[in-house]
Amino acid sequence: MVRNDKRSLRKRPTRPVKVRLHQFLSRTGQFSSKREAKEAVWSGDITVAGSVIKDIAFQFNANTKQVHWMGQLLHLPGLHQTYVLNKPRNVICSRLNSQERALGKRSVFALLRDHVDDSTYDRLLTVGRLDEQTTGLLILTTDGHLVHRIASPKSKVNKTYAVTTDQPVSASVLSSLRQGVSIELEENGEIRTYQTKPASVEVEEDGTVVLTLSEGKKRQVRRMFATLGFEVVGLHRRSIGELNLELLDLAEGASLEMDERLLCQSIFNES
Repeated sequence: MVRNDKRSLRKRPTRPVKVRLHQFLSRTGQFSSKREAKEAVWSGDITVAGSVIKDIAFQFNANTKQVHWMGQLLHLPGLHQTYVLNKPRNVICSRLNSQERALGKRSVFALLRDHVDDSTYDRLLTVGRLDEQTTGLLILTTDGHLVHRIASPKSKVNKTYAVTTDQPVSASVLSSLRQGVSIELEENGEIRTYQTKPASVEVEEDGTVVLTLSEGKKRQVRRMFATLGFEVVGLHRRSIGELNLELLDLAEGASLEMDERLLCQSIFNES
């Protein structure tokens, strides 16, 4: 992990759009020699975008095509940039449009503007979103594949939130949250009812409700409490998978660049 440092804000060299497969494999650091990398291709152990490739000179765009070696996803060091952010209140998780600029809104992307080059800034994506008033752990990356892996419902990545409500919650409310509650969602202009999946819920000594979900519908936490008659007055995301914001020691509004492999190890508890 490397903290943002303005002294290191040099323009990164432009990378070629396409690379030969054997060159890509050699640069991943997973093979002890060029010969071993080539043997992996000839043996049919390498797939590009899901297809077995046996031509070592095959050219592809490493920014858009995933490469696997016997099922293991391979990366080029430095191909993408990934950051974790302690999102403050009153910041939105999208690029600002003209109306939002006129209203004086702030974007999470602006919090990283002074720490990344122009190319990285333009390619950054958020992994999911937190609403404007929600604080806490947010991941931003230039890797669309990483966004999908973490945010996909199939991954069932747990997210833990600290919830402050306008009134104390009862044991029956906690039981309802654990079992799942019925909320209303708007999709394509239509309102539909959705039954949330069972959640893990605990209450800390100060009354803070700690809620862990494996799903992430729009404003889901706030809707879950609203349907039970509570207003959420404070919402803070503490963790995504095994990645815990408290352990990162980030001040509000601060960010930290992370190696993508280490990030995935933290989130998915991979060895």
